[in-house]
Amino acid sequence: MRGQIILSHGSDSGPDATKVSMLAALAESLGWRTQRPDYRSDDARGHAGSVAPRIARLRATIEALDAPPLLVGSSMGAFVSGLASLDVPVAGLLLLATPSAIPGYPRPFDLRREVPTMLIHGWRDDVCPLAGVHALAAQRRLPLLVLDDDHRLGASMDVITVQFRQMLDRLAAGA
Repeated sequence: MRGQIILSHGSDSGPDATKVSMLAALAESLGWRTQRPDYRSDDARGHAGSVAPRIARLRATIEALDAPPLLVGSSMGAFVSGLASLDVPVAGLLLLATPSAIPGYPRPFDLRREVPTMLIHGWRDDVCPLAGVHALAAQRRLPLLVLDDDHRLGASMDVITVQFRQMLDRLAAGA
């Protein structure tokens, strides 16, 4: 077993969502253990109301592990993964379609500086504007891959899968 990965789905989605399911299957085929928390009951509280319960659920999942996991998140899952990384050790972050803020939630997106991070976003994302995550990536000098896709990044799964596998290879080599 190479390590643990926690994949967090976006709002209006679930743990069996296409992106997290595909990435989990790839990771498991390479010897990684995966978990996909179900945030649907938290999401019933609305976007701003779901952030704190999602972070609490994710932190509890992380704290139950023997070693820091790689966090993979899409949209709201990316937002809470970044915020959780401020409070508990993580091995890395792969964040897709990341919002820089959640309207009504007072804390802007942030993440721990020393955590290996890869950001992937769509040029045509009309849910989470590129400008916010681009500004963070520029400020922190983080890798940001911008693809000709929309918020769902559905047309870019091949590219995302390649990036994910490269991140897994780097983490495995460093372990």
